[in-house]
Amino acid sequence: MQANPTETIRVHIWIKGRVQGVGYRAHVEYNALRIGVPGWVRNIDRNMVETVAEGTREQIDQFIEIVKQGPSISRVDDVRLEYEEPTGYLEGFTVKRSM
Repeated sequence: MQANPTETIRVHIWIKGRVQGVGYRAHVEYNALRIGVPGWVRNIDRNMVETVAEGTREQIDQFIEIVKQGPSISRVDDVRLEYEEPTGYLEGFTVKRSM
């Protein structure tokens, strides 16, 4: 059975590497707003960023590729993805306070 390309999906991503102090969160926020996915991004630990987004499969696939690359001065060493049930409650895309 083929996935519905207009179905809303939710992804929760943890990114490890040189992703703090290099404009990584601003890069994720800018691109999420550009492609139209609501969600959030935040620092959670030394060298780790967490982000959540909802959108169509095409939007989320594009978002994942953006997250995997990051801005040019960042370095992504590891990306862990978890797909979750969409809530529909996310509005806009924000940078949350660090944990």
